[in-house]
Amino acid sequence: MKAKFKKNPVPARWRQEIHSILIPEPQIARRVKSVAREIGRDFRGRELVVVAVLNGTVLFLADLVRHLNLPLRLDFVGVSSYGAGTKSGKLVFTKELRLDVRGRDVLLVDDILDTGKTLSRVRAKLLRLKPRRLKTCVLLDKPARRVRKIQADYVGFQIPDHFVVGYGLDFDERYRNLPFVGILRSPLDSTAS
Repeated sequence: MKAKFKKNPVPARWRQEIHSILIPEPQIARRVKSVAREIGRDFRGRELVVVAVLNGTVLFLADLVRHLNLPLRLDFVGVSSYGAGTKSGKLVFTKELRLDVRGRDVLLVDDILDTGKTLSRVRAKLLRLKPRRLKTCVLLDKPARRVRKIQADYVGFQIPDHFVVGYGLDFDERYRNLPFVGILRSPLDSTAS
C-alpha cells in the first residue's frame, strides 16, 4: 500500500530531532490490522511459524500477531546489517532460529525492505530449511534503495527515500519507542550518544 502522507505535527519533545511524521500512529494501527487480515485469508487457519528479524520488528510484530486469527509459533533471527552511522555494513547473524520449520508454513517478518540485502539473505537461509511455504511481510518498503531483486508478499506502506525512525526503527538504537514513523532531521548530525 502506498502511504498517503499528510502533514502531522511532531510532538514538541522531538522537534529538534524529527523533521516530520511520515506515518502517524492511527494510520499504522489500521494498516497493521488490514495486513493481518490479508495474511489470515492466505493461510486459512493453518498453523503458521512466524519468524521475525530482530530488533526493529518488535513493535510491528507485537501488533501484527495480536491480529492474526490463526494458530502460530514464534521465533526470531538476529541480523545486524548496519555499520557506523547509516551506512549498511557486513550482514551478521546474531541469533539463530530455534524452531524447526521443515514442512511448515512460514511468515518472515521484517521492519523495512530497502536494499533487499537482509531480507534476501534471511529468506535464502530459511528456504534451505525446507518450509512448506514461505511468505514475507514488511512494515515499510523503500523501493528507491533496492539493490537486490526482491519484493515482500505483504507490505504495510511503501515510502519515499528518507531515513525513518520510530515504531521499532532506530538510529543508533534510539527512537524505537516512538509510536509513529518519522523522518530523522539529519542522521549524520544527530546528537545520538
